[in-house]
Amino acid sequence: MISHATRWIYGFFLLAIPVMLLAAPAHAADIPTFSVSLDGADNPQDWFNGIKIMAVLTVLALAPSILIMMTSFTRILVVFAFLRQALGTQQAPPNQILVGLALFMTLFIMMPVWQKIDDTALTPYLNEQITQERAMEKAVIPLRSFMLKQTREDDLLLFLQASNNEKPATADETPLMVLIPAFVISELRTAFEIGFLIYIPFVVLDLVVASVLMSMGMMMLPPVMISLPLKLILFVLVDGWHLITASLLQSFAPSG
Repeated sequence: MISHATRWIYGFFLLAIPVMLLAAPAHAADIPTFSVSLDGADNPQDWFNGIKIMAVLTVLALAPSILIMMTSFTRILVVFAFLRQALGTQQAPPNQILVGLALFMTLFIMMPVWQKIDDTALTPYLNEQITQERAMEKAVIPLRSFMLKQTREDDLLLFLQASNNEKPATADETPLMVLIPAFVISELRTAFEIGFLIYIPFVVLDLVVASVLMSMGMMMLPPVMISLPLKLILFVLVDGWHLITASLLQSFAPSG
C-alpha cells in the first residue's frame, strides 16, 4: 500500500515531467539510463545521451521553482510584500512567515487542482491503468485550466506572437511554453493592482499626519513615528489580515 506522502511525491514528479519536456529535444523519445561516467565513448550517441541526462537533472533541480510559478504562490507573496511596505513595518512580519503563509494558502487554493490530478492521472497511473504518457497528458489538463482562468488574453497573444505560433483553435491547445510566462506576468499585474489598492488608505494617512505636523510647526519630527502606530491600529481595527486573505481567496474563486 502506497502511503499518502509517497503518492504526492509521485504526483510532484508527474507534474514536473511535462515541464521538463519543454526543454528536451523533440526527438528524445527514448529515456536513457541514469548511469553517468567520465569514461570515453566511441559512439557519439552515448555522449549525447549523457548530455540529455545532465539536462534532465538540471531541470529537476529547477522543478520546484517552475511549479511554484504555475500556482497562486506568486500573486499571494507579492501582495503580502506590498502590504508590509505599505504598513512601513520594515521586517515585520519576517520573510519566513510571509513565505510560509503564502505556501499554505497556495496549497489550500490549489487543492481542487491537485485532487483532479490525483483522480484522473496519478491514481490510474499508480494502479497501472494508464501509461505514463497518458498520465502526463491528463495531469496537465487541470493545471492548464487553472492558469488559463487567471491569464489575460493580451498576455497570451504576446507570447504566441513572440514564438511565431498561430492562435490555437481552443484554449486546451495552448502550449505550456506560451501559457506559463503569460500566466506569470498576468499574476504580477493582478498583484500590483491589489497592492495599489492596499497602499491608498495608508498613503492618505501618511499625508494627513505629515500635514498636521507641518501645521503645528513640528517639521523636525519624522511623520513615520506618528503614522506607523496609527496605521497599525487601523489595520487591526478593520481586521486587515482577514480582509486581505479573504480578498486573495476570492480573487482565485472560479467565475460562474
